Amino acid sequence: MGVELYEVINRRRDVRGQFTGAPVPEEVLGRVLAAAHAAPSVGLSQPWDFVLVRDLGTRKAFYDHVQAERSQFASSLEGERAERFSGIKIDGILESTLSVVVTYDPTRGAPGVLGRHAIADAGLYSVCLAIENLWLACTAEGLGLGWVSFYREQVLQSLLGIPAHVRPVAWLCLGPVTHLEEVPDLERHRWRERIPLAQVLHQERWGSEPVGSGGIEAENPALSEGTSV
Repeated sequence: MGVELYEVINRRRDVRGQFTGAPVPEEVLGRVLAAAHAAPSVGLSQPWDFVLVRDLGTRKAFYDHVQAERSQFASSLEGERAERFSGIKIDGILESTLSVVVTYDPTRGAPGVLGRHAIADAGLYSVCLAIENLWLACTAEGLGLGWVSFYREQVLQSLLGIPAHVRPVAWLCLGPVTHLEEVPDLERHRWRERIPLAQVLHQERWGSEPVGSGGIEAENPALSEGTSV
């Protein structure tokens, strides 16, 4: 009944501090990238590209930018919130084996991308599906993946020579890990608590009374433990 899939979904974590830096076999890297490339896309536009970044100089330059953005965000926090954030690691840029930058090219398949005429962001959603495929494939292979979000897109475009019309969507740190945490980092640091599934379910229309989800969670016990980052 696909139990293994649910287990992979439940094990998936946004990895920061568990990277070992050990090599990733080329055949394994090929498999996880193929899984990402197999994602569905609006109008079969396949609007993603994957930039593999191994060079330490490039990674250090990006790391420095990320730390500056972290400091800027930290300066906006006060009290207990600031204290909690100070203990949260936000990236594994230097510790991971390599990074994968995933981009979105809105001109891919244009003009007339089937299915995008009314929803301009459908192509961006497609890229996110490719990222999730990559994330789950890495988890299944015993690899860690971490999404770095503390950066300015223009800085990353300049650093990697990404064309102006192509949008960088994610810098992903990838590589073998010592382990995957049982409890996601933001929960362990008490930054946020998980929202119960019943709280986000509606019947027929938005604003209906929350729907009891006991039957859903009972059938998929792995998912009841959550899959947040």
